[in-house]
Amino acid sequence: MNKIMKLALVLFLVCAVTAGILGVVNEITKDRIAEINRLATVAAYSAVLGADGYDTLDADTSAFPTVDKISLATNGAGHVVELTVPGAQGLITVAVGVAPDYTCTGISIISHSETSGLGANAAAQSEVGRSFREQFIGTDENVALTKSGGTIDALSGATITSNAVTTAVATAIRAVKAIG
Repeated sequence: MNKIMKLALVLFLVCAVTAGILGVVNEITKDRIAEINRLATVAAYSAVLGADGYDTLDADTSAFPTVDKISLATNGAGHVVELTVPGAQGLITVAVGVAPDYTCTGISIISHSETSGLGANAAAQSEVGRSFREQFIGTDENVALTKSGGTIDALSGATITSNAVTTAVATAIRAVKAIG
C-alpha cells in the first residue's frame, strides 16, 4: 500500500508541475496568439472585400447558427460574414464577402483542421486552393456543387470540405439578405 501511495504522489507532482508550466506558457503567449489571430482575420476580410475598415453589426443571426458575426464595410462595398461550419475533420472558419447585390465577392478560410493534401487544399495558396475559392466569386445564395446541380467543382477527395464551404457561402448570403 505504501508503494502505491508513493507512486500516486510522484504522479500527482509530475502532473502539477506540468500543469504549472503549461499555465505559465499560456500566460506568456496568449496576447501574441490573439494578435496573430486578429491579423489573420483582418487579412481574410481584406481578401474577400477589400475595404479599409469594417463595423461589426449587432444583428440577430439566431436563424443562422453557423454565423459568428456580420461586418459592414465602412466604404459601403458590402458585408463580410464570418462563419464556423463543420468540415470533415473539425470546424472550418470562413470569411465570406457579400456584395450589395447579394453575390459573393470572395471567400477566405481563416482556420481549419482538414486533412493535409485533401480538405486543407481549400485554404491553400496553391493553384488548386485559389481555383477552388475563385469559383465562388459572383455566385448567389443558390450556390451548389456540380454533383448537386450547381457550378462549383468539389476538391478531389474532399467532398465534405467542399460542401461545407459551399454551405457557408450560401448561408452568408442568406444572412445578409435577412438583415436587409
